[in-house]
Amino acid sequence: MPSVPAAAVMSFLKDTRGLLTWATRDLAETLGIPASEAAKVITIMEMQGYVKGAQGAREWFTTPAGQTVSGSKLPHYTPERVAAALAALKERIAAARKDFKSPFKISAAVAFGDFLNGRPRVQAPDVGIELVKRKSDAGAKTSATEARARLAFLKQLRDKNTPLNVQLYQEWMSKRSHQNLLRS
Repeated sequence: MPSVPAAAVMSFLKDTRGLLTWATRDLAETLGIPASEAAKVITIMEMQGYVKGAQGAREWFTTPAGQTVSGSKLPHYTPERVAAALAALKERIAAARKDFKSPFKISAAVAFGDFLNGRPRVQAPDVGIELVKRKSDAGAKTSATEARARLAFLKQLRDKNTPLNVQLYQEWMSKRSHQNLLRS
């Protein structure tokens, strides 16, 4: 069995929306895994009906089931709109990192998605943000209360009317192709 997290594989499938075909090498390069591992992942996705081999070539296409399970949408944003949304998010992240009254410190922030591939129309990028509790509370919060506080913090950071899918950071997000939002 491949050691690639399912969420990472789904992020790749989401990126393939709008492509006619893609190659095993595309999966390997995007997820930062060896081609042999990518071949195993493709075999499993094919068994699940998420991908099919393209005729006459060593290429694949994502099936409607693969599009659905990955949560992909029709690409309709311009790269410029996405770049502006990411730039504004970077500013909000910088401000939040300077706010010592904030309950959380942002220790990682990465954006990934089909916007990295230079297409004329793209989906809303996914953004993973790692939150570390800034100060320990005297009264311990329940994990459910803290989880709600983290999600509320992310929602506030995202802002309204931006084409971004902001979520809690997971380690695989930095292993796949991405844009680091904490660097200039």
